[in-house]
Amino acid sequence: MGNVIKKVVIGLIVGGALFGITRALEFPTVFQWMFFAYAILGTAVFVLLDAPSLKPVGGVKALGALVVFYIVLCVVYIAGASLWPQYDPEDEKGKIEKILKPKRAATEQGKAEELLARAKALDEQAKALAARIKALGGDQAPGAQAAGGAGTPPSTTGAAGGDLLKIGEDQWQLQECYNCHKLRGEGGKKRGPELDNIGNLLTVDDIKQKILDPKSWMAEGFEKEYEKGKMPDKYKDLMEEQDVVALASWLVTFKNTSVNTPKPIKKK
Repeated sequence: MGNVIKKVVIGLIVGGALFGITRALEFPTVFQWMFFAYAILGTAVFVLLDAPSLKPVGGVKALGALVVFYIVLCVVYIAGASLWPQYDPEDEKGKIEKILKPKRAATEQGKAEELLARAKALDEQAKALAARIKALGGDQAPGAQAAGGAGTPPSTTGAAGGDLLKIGEDQWQLQECYNCHKLRGEGGKKRGPELDNIGNLLTVDDIKQKILDPKSWMAEGFEKEYEKGKMPDKYKDLMEEQDVVALASWLVTFKNTSVNTPKPIKKK
């Protein structure tokens, strides 16, 4: 009897230790009790090892005992399993969503803030360019051009002309024209022709028309790009009139005959 008590005490100590450890590790309550139950079950096994042997049972009694044993075992396992956390896909999806939602919100917010900042910077830059053109009388450029004859670029001499060309170069960078066109040996991804000799092939009016209506002109050898509409039809919405004039006036100054700029073909 003393040996049985000793084993029970040891089993309770081990079970209590396991319960305390799992609780400290913040295991779910059901798992804390499960570890304690394992310790008690182990204790019962060791106690039974010291129990006297049972008398042999046969016939109907043996069959009945076996059936009862399995019934008790099934009840214990089913009842124990019902206490475990049950897997619910919707519940798991909810947990995942709860974890990802703040991260997703932070990411989307970051992207939105970055886009707003870029849009604000571009808007301020565009307004500054427009203000410079207006201050220099650039808004009268189309009229001045008409007075000098069709396709005649605004004067490029003096401070005003220099500023107009600088604004045109700024527009080249601002609108990222270099992504498709090569100029002065820089930029270009073969989606558009090199423009180093464009001034000998098109006038300011022609270039302006091409910018506002990409389908108005086609570069020889770029038929596929023309049909696919590689040059976007968006600059009429993105650029002010004076911006287009400045960019066209800047481009028409490029007359490098050593560069094989494709021949423009009038389509409209």
